[in-house]
Amino acid sequence: MNIKALAEKHEAYIIERRRYYHAHPELSGEEKETRAALKKDLEAMGVEVTEMKNCYGLTGMIRGGKPGKTVALRSDIDGLAVNEDTGLPFAAKDGKMHACGHDNHMAMLLGAAKILTEVKDELCGNVKLIFQPAEEIASGAKWMLAENVMDGVDAIYGAHIWGNFDAPLIDVTPGNRMAGCDTFTINIEGVSAHGSAPNLGVDAITVAAAVINNLQQYVSRINDPVKPLVLTIGEIHGGQRFNIIANHVEMQGTIRTFSRDKSDEGVMRRIIENTAAAFGATATLDYQYMTKPVINDNEQLNRLAHDAVAKLYGESGIGHLETLMGSEDFSFFGDKAPYVFGFIGSRNPDKEGCTYTNHHEKYTVDEDVLKRGAAVMAQFSVDFLTETAQ
Repeated sequence: MNIKALAEKHEAYIIERRRYYHAHPELSGEEKETRAALKKDLEAMGVEVTEMKNCYGLTGMIRGGKPGKTVALRSDIDGLAVNEDTGLPFAAKDGKMHACGHDNHMAMLLGAAKILTEVKDELCGNVKLIFQPAEEIASGAKWMLAENVMDGVDAIYGAHIWGNFDAPLIDVTPGNRMAGCDTFTINIEGVSAHGSAPNLGVDAITVAAAVINNLQQYVSRINDPVKPLVLTIGEIHGGQRFNIIANHVEMQGTIRTFSRDKSDEGVMRRIIENTAAAFGATATLDYQYMTKPVINDNEQLNRLAHDAVAKLYGESGIGHLETLMGSEDFSFFGDKAPYVFGFIGSRNPDKEGCTYTNHHEKYTVDEDVLKRGAAVMAQFSVDFLTETAQ
């Protein structure tokens, strides 16, 4: 079973499908045509397809010729509201773009499916292909889990193409990979007064400034310094006029952390409420838990992923991407089965345009890496099924 040779055989197909999906992005929760195209692609391979009833996700099942476990491979499928400026002949239009690289994820998973269908009689178990919508709004994994997409799955592999990671390296580093993401809204209530007489009011803007500063002191002075933590206030809205003491401020922000407890919310609430009270104002915190951290902590899967890359492309094909404070809803699949998550480098200064980062309007990739991403998916699946069948 020569997975590398099969990936090379199907390279043109993988690139062609990447370009098709790149030219036809759909936003989170709107992936109707994307799903229809994926279904057509999978059925053309003879893959058994199931569509989700309450979202635009779908799965494919490749049933092996021998008994064994089931391993899942996952791709996200949604685009972003970005005006593309790559100049590519297959560039998207109408203010939507696969600026995060999900077009590549779909193409690589389709490539892995091509490979695995060719060797399915030799598989000791099954491979489930998961095409997930709405990753960009951290909802699609939950939607698919609500429809029992992980029932019967014994392990799952996912990977993300990355714009500031050098092609053609693949990262399968153990440990912390992507942070959990929470969001919050802070509302501060003060008292209006004339701008010339601040003593007659309670300035919600001044209180907001103090809250922001104190929250940053939490990061630097209360949080354990060995625990990565980012706290960002990204929006602030307040005030009525240049000469009126503001009576209300609303702020929105995000927390990024690898902690799996809920201590941040409690400390933030204490700081926000007490800071406001010190100025005679009141404040409330609405804290929303979004995604869990992505942590490669399963020794068997970490080893199998590393060995899959090394088997195909040697130790020199393995790179290391530093831990990211960005987030991924892939982590929710880990509630149902062990997982491992990798990264595929797409940066290549020798190729035009391949130096921009994900979410940039000029982001594109070195397409030479796509066959590698597909091959690693397939090799990991084969190796997991073979090892667990023994």
